[in-house]
Amino acid sequence: MSIKAKINLPGLDRAEIAEALANFGIAPKQVRMRAGQIFRWIYNYGATDWDVMTNIAKGLRAELAAAFSLERPEIVERQISVDGTRKYLIRMAPGIEVESVFIPAVSKTGALCVSSQVGCTLTCTFCHTGRQRLVRNLTAAEIALQVMVAKDDLDEWPSSEAGRKLTNIVFMGMGEPLYNTDNVARALDIICDPEGLSFGRRRITLSTSGVVPQIVPAGERTRAMLAISLHAANDELRSQIMAINKKYPLAELMAACRAYPGLSNSRRITFEYVMLKGINDSPKHAVQLINLLRGIPAKVNLIPFNPWPGSNYECSSWETIERFADKINAAGYASPIRTPRGRDILAACGQLKSESEKMRASERRKMARQNTPT
Repeated sequence: MSIKAKINLPGLDRAEIAEALANFGIAPKQVRMRAGQIFRWIYNYGATDWDVMTNIAKGLRAELAAAFSLERPEIVERQISVDGTRKYLIRMAPGIEVESVFIPAVSKTGALCVSSQVGCTLTCTFCHTGRQRLVRNLTAAEIALQVMVAKDDLDEWPSSEAGRKLTNIVFMGMGEPLYNTDNVARALDIICDPEGLSFGRRRITLSTSGVVPQIVPAGERTRAMLAISLHAANDELRSQIMAINKKYPLAELMAACRAYPGLSNSRRITFEYVMLKGINDSPKHAVQLINLLRGIPAKVNLIPFNPWPGSNYECSSWETIERFADKINAAGYASPIRTPRGRDILAACGQLKSESEKMRASERRKMARQNTPT
């Protein structure tokens, strides 16, 4: 006789929890109330045990425990960098592993870099994730669960409590979020619910390589902040290092940016620009970038290239990066230089790849030192 598998509730939204309870046999008049109770216990309190749900009768808790699971996905590997960055390799299902990265900030805040796909189709030449074939999109539950795993590790329950270290969510992990817009948007409904994980919409950033048809609809649906993975300001160069530019060239991309819902000086678009030695880091390239951004409320994040096994690029020198930043700043655009974080555990921008070539710690440290700006 086969045993019926339990339904796992963490990662489900209110409507899905209500449907599961209705199918289980909860009285129709109680379904909404019970779904709300369970939703709060899962997402506000981080409950992993039915016995903590003290506003549900003990007998009913036992019945629910027999039918429903509160399990988290398995953390296959957890690494902590010398700078405090934490990288998680999370197994969502057999053969389905993704990486998420918590990046602490000096100001007692921190961001979680979450993945939206297993692998990636974009093959940007400077990005390690692009070397991993696309397996599939992550579900809304699998996206929300990455946040819950990090909150478990950081001991950040309840979600409504002040002073938490995890304050921002950035879709800058594995995959292209705008190729998985529906699941990303549904995950954000859980992540941003005041009775759930309780993140403000302005604390969420969607980073896209430029999936033009989805930019405005994603803004309307999610009300999140937008980041553009740009890395070059002319079509010829951008097409060389980012194949997506051949399909959606810069003129179309910038038109979509100008139409992004809510765009203003207080809701600027962030343009990410990785600094590649001798490729995109000259004063001429800075001028092209300034001209491209004219009229758009924007800031530019300059990202020192983070090396990974087999990469053919080098990072621009620190002097070159600072000179580039000075030129952008002089044109009226903030251009902070992103401090590389988590390089020693391959957790920095562009280094994530879940089908791990596992390296000894000494090898990771050696890789981290290569091409570091001097």
